[in-house]
Parts: sequence; C-alpha cells; structure tokens
Amino acid sequence: MSSAVDRSIPPTPAPLQPFELPVPDESRLDSGLEVRILRKGSVPLVSGCMVLSAGETGVPRDRAGLAVFTGDCLLGGTERRSGADLSEALEQLGTNLRVSAGWDATTVVFTCTAERLPDTLSVLSEVIREPAFPDDEVARVRRQREAAIAQRASDPGDRADDAADRVLFSEDHPYARPLGGLLDSIPTLSAETARGWVEARYRPGSAGLVLVGDLDPDDAAAAVSREFEGWEGTAPAAPELPPVSPPAPRPIVVAHRPGAVQTELRVLYPAPPRAHDDHLALVVANSVLGGAFTSRLNLRLREELGFTYGVHSRFVSRRPGGIFTVSTAVQTEVTAAAVEAAMVELERFVVEGPTEAETARARDYLAGVFPLRMETGAQLAARTAELLIYGLPSDEHSRYRERVRGITRDDAAAAVRRHLDPARAPIVLCTDAEAVTPGLEALGLGPVEVVE
Repeated sequence: MSSAVDRSIPPTPAPLQPFELPVPDESRLDSGLEVRILRKGSVPLVSGCMVLSAGETGVPRDRAGLAVFTGDCLLGGTERRSGADLSEALEQLGTNLRVSAGWDATTVVFTCTAERLPDTLSVLSEVIREPAFPDDEVARVRRQREAAIAQRASDPGDRADDAADRVLFSEDHPYARPLGGLLDSIPTLSAETARGWVEARYRPGSAGLVLVGDLDPDDAAAAVSREFEGWEGTAPAAPELPPVSPPAPRPIVVAHRPGAVQTELRVLYPAPPRAHDDHLALVVANSVLGGAFTSRLNLRLREELGFTYGVHSRFVSRRPGGIFTVSTAVQTEVTAAAVEAAMVELERFVVEGPTEAETARARDYLAGVFPLRMETGAQLAARTAELLIYGLPSDEHSRYRERVRGITRDDAAAAVRRHLDPARAPIVLCTDAEAVTPGLEALGLGPVEVVE
C-alpha cells in the first residue's frame, strides 16, 4: 500500500480553535485619563502603553517632525534626573521603556515585573510630565533626525514612498511630508518648541493608559491614580485635514535615479479611516489581492512572471483617513511590463472581486492567525491601545473573528469598488528615468513626469 502524499492537494484546514480575550476593567480618572486594565497572569510581568493625543498630524509644516523630535528627546532627562540617571533608574527597575510618535498619537510603552509596576508608573509620570530637554540632548537628537532624513533621501524605497505621498496629497496636507520632518524644518526645533508641544499635547483629558499582565486591577488603578494625581488639561482637537483626491489625469511619476538596476514601484489611492464600517471587508479583500504570499499580485508578478521577490498591497490605517498602496521592486528592464501586469490584476480585481473560494481562504487565514497577534502582554497592550488611538469600540478585538468570518464575497467586492478606482490611482517609481520612460509612455496609462 502506497504511503505517498499527493502534494498537489492542499491539506484540509483544522477546525478554528476557541479564543477568548480577557475583559478589561475600564475607568476614567477625574483628570479625564482613560484607564484600561487587563489581567493576564501567566507570567509575573506587566506591559503598559500610554497613548497621548500628540501625533504628527497636528504639527504645522514649518515645524514638521516636532512630534517625533519631542518623543526622541523625552528620555534625555527630566527635571529631577539627568538622562544617565534616568537610564540607571529604569535599569535598576528592570523596566524597558520606549517612546514612539506616529501620525495619530505619541505612545510610551513599557514592560516591567509586576512588583515594580508602582515604581515604573512613577518614572512614567515623571518622563511625561517633567521632561527637561537639556541642550546637549536636544542637539544630539536634532543631528540624529537630520542624518535620518539625509539617509532617507538616498534610499530608493524611501524615495519612492516620499514621492508617492507628494503625488497623492496636496502640499498643505501633513501626509505629503515624511513623518520625521524635513531638512528645512528640523533646525527650527528646539527645547522651547518641544516644551510647548508637551505643554499643549501631553494632557490627560485626551490620553489613555493600558496595563496588561499579572496584576490586581484595583491595586493597579489605585497606583495609576496616585502617580498621575495633579495632571490636568485636554489637548486641542485634531485639525481638520484638507480633502484628498487623486490628481487628474492619473500621473506616472518617476523619481530619477541614474544608473539604477532596480525599480521601486508604488501604486496608491486614498483609503477610508480606520473606524470605517468597510474596514474588515477591505482587509479580507486585500488578503486576496496582495496581503498574503498566495495573493493574486504575488502569484502573477513573482511566481508566473518572475519579476520580483515579492509584491504587497495594504490599507494603511490612520484615524482621519488612510492610504491604499501596492509596493514592489523589480529589475529596471522589466519595469513597464511589471507596471502593466500589476495594473491589469488590480483592475480585474476591482471589476470582478474575489471568488468565493478566495474569500473563504482569506477569512479562515485572518481568523486563524489573529490569536497569534494577541499572545503576549505587550501585544495585548498594543492592540488595546489601538482602540484608543482610532476611537474604536471596546469589543472590537473580542468580536474580530466573528465579524471577519461573516464577510461575504459580495461584501468584499462591494467594499473594494467603493474605495478603489485603479484608473485614477497614481503610479510612482524610483529608477533610471531614461531607461524606463519610453516603455511607460507606450503603456498609455497616463502622462509620465520625471522628478529629481
């Protein structure tokens, strides 16, 4: 009797295993600080995330990069301790604390042992409420930011991303610039501007704190209340952003890189806010289109044509409105053929939508891997913080698998048609313009513009 395995037949998926998320204790301090505490006692650790309404979206262009700059300076010292003393205090606590600024918020995340949580919260409060911004630290971060911007300008992938943002968004839109700022804005950032940003934006009335781990919710809530007592105020509301509409006629923009043997390719389009009702339908659809290794775009451009090691599409989530992108890198000589193949797949997908089988596979995959993204305390803290950042309901994650498995083929197809128009999607490349322009013009997809 033969025991050979027929590898042409995919294995049958196992039944979906049950997965229950802990229910958080939710409260709000008199200051307005929203607190969410999840008890997960498998190991004696606590992970936390402070969410501050201090995203780069609220920064004017002449101060571009201020949110990132301020976050990078936070651990340089407080009014009570130097940067070295602060680092030593965190090391003695065994606490890992990091600051990250994005478009929608600044987050301060940490992991500590459960017994050190009160002391860690005390240091967290000090860092957020009493930053000193010493001159030497500010100068170091400024040099670091300028070096990062210069490096970004020399990286083909980053150049393609930045050129794509400038094509899709108007000059007065914050998304038209890199998150970390511009070479002409970084020199204007100082200890004074950072203090002003903290004074205006690091406020409890528009902030939230998530704690996950081996803790008693009542004791943890009492420690939070004690350590953040006296913190007051509310950050200004997020600014109204200019409307986003792709330029017409659809441009093909080439960021010239003489002698480039590889092309960085981007196709992009405005996307709805993270809290939009169509979000999950778009996630399922995108898994079929370009969000998984077995996606249509990857099978066509990588497996069938051999143009690339991988191509991906995704919906970038932001609170006021996101971006849909297709991104890949191909050899320069096949640039026009790769653009044509990508656009054919994209247009076909929007017209036809996914098949029933593709939709079922995408649903099963997304529901199956979801628990892997919620295994650790740090993952749970980060996911819960997302609810605060994007203004999502408390049961968003607990209902995720149920909701994603309820997405039908028609739901996914309709959502894609509502939010994506390939005929208007700009195409941006970073490559040798002289080598690719004739082929791109022959495609007839739109006027070709070369930029330096």
